[in-house]
Amino acid sequence: MKTYAIGDLHGELKMLEAMLDKLPLTEDDMVVFLGDYIDRGTDARGVIDRILQLREKGLKLIALKGNHEAMYLNYLRGEDADGLFLNNGGRSTIRSYRTLWNRNGYPPAVHLEFLESLALFHEAENDFFVHAGARPCVALDDQAEEDLLWIRSDFLGCSFDFGKRIIFGHTPYREPLIQLDKIGIDTGATYGGKLTCLCLPDEIFYTV
Repeated sequence: MKTYAIGDLHGELKMLEAMLDKLPLTEDDMVVFLGDYIDRGTDARGVIDRILQLREKGLKLIALKGNHEAMYLNYLRGEDADGLFLNNGGRSTIRSYRTLWNRNGYPPAVHLEFLESLALFHEAENDFFVHAGARPCVALDDQAEEDLLWIRSDFLGCSFDFGKRIIFGHTPYREPLIQLDKIGIDTGATYGGKLTCLCLPDEIFYTV
């Protein structure tokens, strides 16, 4: 079995489709999405629809929660008084859901269920998959949700041995960040960069 980790999508459905066409997936393989399916790009709804279709077709997949999904859920609950969601690309997500029959741009029930079901991490034998990273000097089992979704510099600049390699997105790079203890695969798909997928255990990168 191979595991394919796909970086931040941010509503870029065409890039997701191109990536799926490129990957040599078999029925034994697993796909791990690292979160941030929505915001900034033009088709957040389409991205989530596609992931749900893949699940319905029997593909083994794990969808992780990103900080943008967390912001969106807070917004939907009326807990975004400071406008964090809207000011970080959220308006594009609302537009993707807006129709003649849905002026408010509220997601359908199946999408809301998907958003609320997202996992914070996926742990494999040698690797720990997460959206943003992990807090140094804290065991992986004891990590706070805020750090798993939002951490940057404290994680990126550390050499702490978590016991497993961290596979993460969240912080965009022109090329994947490759270190002994961490691999970052957000390569700025929504900023004119690439969408990156990491195949494990082969350590092969696919890009579109």
